[in-house]
Amino acid sequence: MSVPGPEEETRPEAKTRFLREIPEGDDRPRLVCGDCGFVQYENPKVVVGSVAAWEDRILLCRRSIDPRKGFWTLPAGYLELGESAAEGALREAWEEARARLTLDQLLAVYSIPRLSQVQLIYRARLDTPEVAPGPETQETGLFLWDEIPWDDIAFPSVHWALRDFRDLRDEAIFAPRGNPEGETGDVQGL
Repeated sequence: MSVPGPEEETRPEAKTRFLREIPEGDDRPRLVCGDCGFVQYENPKVVVGSVAAWEDRILLCRRSIDPRKGFWTLPAGYLELGESAAEGALREAWEEARARLTLDQLLAVYSIPRLSQVQLIYRARLDTPEVAPGPETQETGLFLWDEIPWDDIAFPSVHWALRDFRDLRDEAIFAPRGNPEGETGDVQGL
């Protein structure tokens, strides 16, 4: 048995040899079954989450998993098969912070090409201030704006979402925000 080279990959679950090539009628390399021609599409992951507030305090979760273990983030994670984006955001809030919340509207859509992610972040209200760490969280907290641990925020998109939340907090209706200028955004200007 040969070891797959840079242009082929063996998928043990299917025991099939996939080649990285440009399928007919396509414009980019894909994994193509060397036996039957099946194209295995690799698409971006969808992350869903929320900026949830109780009065003037914002919910944050200290991560207990990598990447960025020990840093603060929003309750967010990968959308599961068979669930809507809103259902996923509510599930993630419960899983990570045991938080019950009401989604207001879509706050932002961020594209993170270097990670192959699209992030859908909602503006939300906590139904109660009772929160507690879930299995992927070391600690939860409800922070006033000036108390947010800015130097310990896990990801640039958390900075973006917090800033967008602050800017749109009193707006009844708005268009969802997107990435700030540049790939990583201006996290210094908070």
